[in-house]
Amino acid sequence: MAVVGNMRGVRTRRAVALSVAGLMAAPALVLGGGTAAQAASCTTSTGPYQKQVEAYLNRPVDGKQSAADCRAIQTFQRTYGVTPDIGYAGPVTWRTMKTLTAQKAAGTNPNKDRKCPTNKGRIACVDLTRQLSWIQDGSKLKFGPVPIRSGRNGYETRTGSKKIYLRHIKHWSSLYHVWMPYSQFFDGGQAFHSVNLKMWNPPGSHGCVNMRDADARTYWNLLKNGDDVYVYGRKPGT
Repeated sequence: MAVVGNMRGVRTRRAVALSVAGLMAAPALVLGGGTAAQAASCTTSTGPYQKQVEAYLNRPVDGKQSAADCRAIQTFQRTYGVTPDIGYAGPVTWRTMKTLTAQKAAGTNPNKDRKCPTNKGRIACVDLTRQLSWIQDGSKLKFGPVPIRSGRNGYETRTGSKKIYLRHIKHWSSLYHVWMPYSQFFDGGQAFHSVNLKMWNPPGSHGCVNMRDADARTYWNLLKNGDDVYVYGRKPGT
């Protein structure tokens, strides 16, 4: 019995030693792998929108990918949730830049072209082309404009005149198994609600108008059942 006990003790000490060794080695392996993966993630390929992206980022416009170009593009992609974030000047990155430019140009007069009705009183306007939404009362801007994330290809947010018919402050989607805080439904299963994503994160929602949490909360406080919603335009890339 003593021999068996000694053998068990040896096995236990050996297992502990291996476990400790594994714990000591693990950080080095994780750090090494992570560093290598991060370095490999920066592409050397020149994208189809290289010159446009370089100009947007105030980089030297030569149409050739450099390490500095890649780092600048990666920073933009990670800031705005563009994936994959490998520093490639592709169509999604350039489309995001154009959308941001259009959003900035909207300023405090998003309905300058009067595409959203001004004869309905309180109304939530959704411009799919610029990925913007705002609330107006007649022609007076009440809130916004704010960036939104509408439906992806195949799940487009439907256009036209709508009305809010159901509000649920903490809605659970039984279809997609996710929380939809500050949900305000205006067309079938399509609703305003907040998400923990960048508004420019591709490819888009399953038809809802995604919003930042603070914006969705303000919409919740300003709108009520029966209020008008008007959706127009077309999301880039759909």
